[in-house]
Amino acid sequence: MDTPKRIINELLVEVFNHILSIEAEALRNRGIKLSMNEIHVLEAIEKTQNPSMTHLARRLRVTVGTLTTAMNRLVEKGYATRYREETDKRKVLIALTSKAVEVLKIHDEFHHEMIDATVNDLNLDKDEVLLRSLKNLSDYFKMKY
Repeated sequence: MDTPKRIINELLVEVFNHILSIEAEALRNRGIKLSMNEIHVLEAIEKTQNPSMTHLARRLRVTVGTLTTAMNRLVEKGYATRYREETDKRKVLIALTSKAVEVLKIHDEFHHEMIDATVNDLNLDKDEVLLRSLKNLSDYFKMKY
């Protein structure tokens, strides 16, 4: 017999994997030739005030070395630029290019379409218990990790 813990684990993993797979395919179909990791780095840059390598690595929960590898690719592909902070030349900041902004618009559109479809198809907007449970789950992961 399945235990609730096992079922929850399987469901979370399955939903997570489905979303990543569907998202990657949808973005490829729209002409985006970036990995999901690269898109998530761009998203972190967009959402981070004063996006230094250290702040971005912390936000993405990776080492600065791992982020450097990803940033090298994004700079080479023309999606990001590096520049030195005026007041502290040791600090390297990251900026998005217009090419990256376009990709993030398409990425955001995908998320809006996915959520709209999910809410409409499953009537999730009316399920207060599910919404509260998802909020609690999100809060737990933010606090724990």
